[in-house]
Amino acid sequence: MDITPRSPPLEPRPYIYRGRFAPSPSGALHFGSLIAATGSYLQARHLQGEWWLRIDDIDPPREAPGAAEQILRSLEAYGFEWDGEVSYQSQRHEFYQQALQQLQDSGMLYPCGCSRASLAKHLDPRHPDVYPGICRQGLPPGRTERSLRVRCLNAVIRFHDPIQGLQHMDMETGCGDFVIKRADGLYAYQLATAVDDALQGITEVVRGADLLESSFRQIHLQQLLSLPPPNYAHLPIASNPAGEKLSKKTHATNIDQLPVVKTLYQALEFLGQNPPLALRRASLQELWQWAILHWQFARIPRYRRIEVEKE
Repeated sequence: MDITPRSPPLEPRPYIYRGRFAPSPSGALHFGSLIAATGSYLQARHLQGEWWLRIDDIDPPREAPGAAEQILRSLEAYGFEWDGEVSYQSQRHEFYQQALQQLQDSGMLYPCGCSRASLAKHLDPRHPDVYPGICRQGLPPGRTERSLRVRCLNAVIRFHDPIQGLQHMDMETGCGDFVIKRADGLYAYQLATAVDDALQGITEVVRGADLLESSFRQIHLQQLLSLPPPNYAHLPIASNPAGEKLSKKTHATNIDQLPVVKTLYQALEFLGQNPPLALRRASLQELWQWAILHWQFARIPRYRRIEVEKE
């Protein structure tokens, strides 16, 4: 997949660290969202790099009216400053289709006729998230194409996560062939994200550990499409006392309803940065200045999930 500029500069560009934050507009930002945004932002700014903002509006049925605009207002209220214009996945369908066609031409895609109900009958209860390859050799009799899956046979993905350590997955047994174009005709998150990170020249993705499994799928797609993969680092996610990830589904509090400096201070504590107590009474600008200057990736707790007290 060729995503290089048509008229490249005469001299090679110097390396520029480029991170990103890519929320989906399914609702307001919560404390878990703030942790991901803060971690990716501080990593970029501490390294004097760029931080880009992308709205992952690839799934209209899950979008909440006005959520994208609310996310931008929340980030501004918390003092985040991004480089360039905000981008939207809904404006990049032509690139996703180009990638899809490249995978089709290389024989790496096949049509799948499985519905959730029919698939449930064939799943191994010990590995319910692994597709068993029902349609890999062709659609079974009586089934019609519903989605497109990418082949994962013989694919083994390894990468070093500076927070979570060495990561390894045999794609065949770890997830199986996965959907990249859905039954409703929408492009899947994995494809859109893999393509977008390459289009935007993202050098490192810093996000929550709940997306660690997605990284294997995205790296697999990047390899098939000959796209440069970014580095990946997965922050611990915040969970409530019931052990549930803070999310819109678990009714996590909108960060707009929380005191800005106090909540950002708590995010820094969660990320292991040990901000001085005096910064609890600092201005938002002073808190950010300290955080950018003193950011230490090595201090981030090496966990996938950390329980937080009541918001």
